[in-house]
Amino acid sequence: MKTQVSAALAALVAAVVCPPASAQTQGASGAAANPAANAQKFGVAVVDINFIFKNHPKFTSSMEEMKTEFQRIEGDVKGKQQQLMQMQEQKNTLSPGTPDYKRLDDQIVQMNANLQVEVTQKRKELVEKEAKIYYETYLEVQRVIEWYAQKQGLGVVLRFNGEETDPANRESIIRNINKAVQYQNQVDITGDIHTLLQRMAANSGSATK
Repeated sequence: MKTQVSAALAALVAAVVCPPASAQTQGASGAAANPAANAQKFGVAVVDINFIFKNHPKFTSSMEEMKTEFQRIEGDVKGKQQQLMQMQEQKNTLSPGTPDYKRLDDQIVQMNANLQVEVTQKRKELVEKEAKIYYETYLEVQRVIEWYAQKQGLGVVLRFNGEETDPANRESIIRNINKAVQYQNQVDITGDIHTLLQRMAANSGSATK
């Protein structure tokens, strides 16, 4: 992964790092305001990691694949649970102590035990897979931020939450009260980092075709 990320970053060295039009906001005068205009001036920047993850092409795609896989596993488990219920109903029609009753009871016990083991294993696999997706995305984002900071001469890049506070939502209010960065004066490089990651994804997609 590091090799792929390094190669992708190297391909972008010649590009001019500037906020994309979509990440710019209109100032009072109507002119486009640069969210990261003062980052080099102060040597400090902030980045909304939550936004980056939510809009990271590979991350969102991988999470959608996980969602699909989970739904498939859930459907399979429900199917087997339904089968167990039908077997239980069938057993209830038999006389206890008869060979058929004992045979069906043994099958139910074994199938239920196997299902529990299968569910536990699948849950473990999904948790490990999700952790790997988060970790690999984190490494990629960190390397892009590091590269950007070095190119722009930034000494510190802080994580912040760029979401607006919802006055009707207690959790949103508490979250914003507790956020580390309470104010930033045009040092938000989220748009730049997002653009670099989008370009890397596009370049990677083109290279595989």
